[in-house]
Amino acid sequence: MTSEDLRHHGDKDTAPGMVDFAVNVWLPAPPRWLHDRLAATLERLATYPSDADDLAAREAVASRHGRTPGEVLVLNGSAEGFALLPNLRPKLAAVVHPSFTEPEVALRNAGVPIHRVLLDGDYVLRPELVPDEADMVVIGNPTNPTSVTHPAALIRSLARPGRLVVVDEAFMDAIPGEPESLAGDSDVLVFRSLTKTWALAGLRAGYVLGSPDVLARLATDRPQWPVGTLVLEAVAACCSPGAVREAEDKAREVLEHRDAFVAALRAAGTEVVAEPTAPFVLVRVQDGARLRETLREKKIAVRRGETFPGLSADHIRLAVRPPAQTARLLSAWPVEVRA
Repeated sequence: MTSEDLRHHGDKDTAPGMVDFAVNVWLPAPPRWLHDRLAATLERLATYPSDADDLAAREAVASRHGRTPGEVLVLNGSAEGFALLPNLRPKLAAVVHPSFTEPEVALRNAGVPIHRVLLDGDYVLRPELVPDEADMVVIGNPTNPTSVTHPAALIRSLARPGRLVVVDEAFMDAIPGEPESLAGDSDVLVFRSLTKTWALAGLRAGYVLGSPDVLARLATDRPQWPVGTLVLEAVAACCSPGAVREAEDKAREVLEHRDAFVAALRAAGTEVVAEPTAPFVLVRVQDGARLRETLREKKIAVRRGETFPGLSADHIRLAVRPPAQTARLLSAWPVEVRA
């Protein structure tokens, strides 16, 4: 698989005017309170981002996860953090797949040797597949695109002296209670995104949690003022206690929609791959490429699966949507492509 394949993401599968099941962003726009808070911040854009703004954002994150501000680095989205991973100079990176591909792209482009740990079956982590010599292990939890959440204990079992475990928790706040989160663990590197829950894909806002020495190495050669005022404000806002409670309520609502969606897909004879825990579902059909084209002709976008290592063109990822949109998808689902 080429690096160009790995750079394909859901936004490439959709277009204006389509019903979008390809991109895993739930809300059509940020909630009004967040919109207003960010709009108020525009008055401060004539000045450079301040140390006080950065500290306020890090303090909000630290309070949310039971960490210290020195264990937080604010990012222009998790993708920026993944691009910084080569700064940690791993000798061999084990990347657990199928998963979000940007970490592998960054490491591979920097010349870091990669060992792919390919999961199948129930797609739950098998620690014995990770080579002993890997000094970095990268895993998503919950995993995009399988929607599987790995037990935190399994991920912790990967840790050992001289090895850094990197966990992409971009969708963890979409799981009520976040029971398998490692955000409070000091011996792993945990990436979080605000894109999915708060409809901020265009802002690129996120953060990483880790030990201060690891974060300092990760941030090597970042430019001056690496994160803008709007991002710092978004991070502080979305990590406030009220926002965390709102995200929890939204997660429960989406979970109900997801369970109904999965039941409808199975009733239609479609194979749901593994047991979904996140706000998206991975399915396998016959002739997935033809199905995607059929749906596209009906102005419905879905996420192709073959750009994820370990999956094929017959795999399709479907974002959870409100019932009216789900009904439109199911009515357009051709009987002849069902598995």
